[in-house]
Amino acid sequence: MHGNDAKKAAAMLSVALSLALGGCGGDGGQTEMVSPTAAATTRYINAITTSATTRWAPALTDTWQIQLTGRLNTSYAVTAYDFDLFDTPQATIDALKAQGRRVICYFSAGSSEDWRPDYNQFTEADQGAPLSGWAGERWLDTRSANVRRIMQARMDLAVSKGCDAVDPDNVDGYTNSPGLPLTAETQLDYNRFLAAEAHARGLAVGLKNDVGQVADLAASFDFAINEQCFQYRECGAYTAFTGQGKPVFQIEYATKYRDAATRAGLCAKAQAANLRTLVLPRTLNGSFRYACDA
Repeated sequence: MHGNDAKKAAAMLSVALSLALGGCGGDGGQTEMVSPTAAATTRYINAITTSATTRWAPALTDTWQIQLTGRLNTSYAVTAYDFDLFDTPQATIDALKAQGRRVICYFSAGSSEDWRPDYNQFTEADQGAPLSGWAGERWLDTRSANVRRIMQARMDLAVSKGCDAVDPDNVDGYTNSPGLPLTAETQLDYNRFLAAEAHARGLAVGLKNDVGQVADLAASFDFAINEQCFQYRECGAYTAFTGQGKPVFQIEYATKYRDAATRAGLCAKAQAANLRTLVLPRTLNGSFRYACDA
């Protein structure tokens, strides 16, 4: 599908998915919840294949850079840049696209952040416990129809800014202490919802962490983004992606990897596992970058 036909099909699919949320209304009263069902799961999985001919399909060997804070450095000769959806200037995205780069747009899909321009759209009932170590963030009730509408709007923003893909973060709330009755089942439902909504808009989408559900979700996502799988000895799970020819964009933060000899050992393991590994500062502020890919 191309041009207007693709846009019309994406719009129709988005409407269908919205209806799957249960005919949501925003009267500010009791929070509407989405219950995972076999029918909803089938709709999401079917939707994931839509627009496959028009969206970016990342390759296993694609290189990347991610920076979420600080003055953006766009000097790296990489396939894709992962930048913040809200904070990245339109001119930066336009310039990267003009160079033939792909742009992945980051947003948190599983937590509220009190500095975001759409923060006041979350209700108190949508929000649970604070994220440990991250000021101003609270876990979101990903069963909430309102939360899902906000994420749909964020993906609309990604389309309007020219993003090729989205990087929805914090999609493993059930493994933490969210202060909400989230389960493995509700997480699978929500993550498939995110993938389907991205694909409905012609966006590629990455699975951020959620290592315990990688095998269940690899078919639904176009790539994975992992933090610290070498540190936690979890990298083996990502054969679910690499075995399908889908890239795994991977980050390690440990200070020891700033040592060249130690990093050489890490990179040998990363290359053997077909992972696109970077060593970066935990703040992702661009202050240094070591890439295992030449």
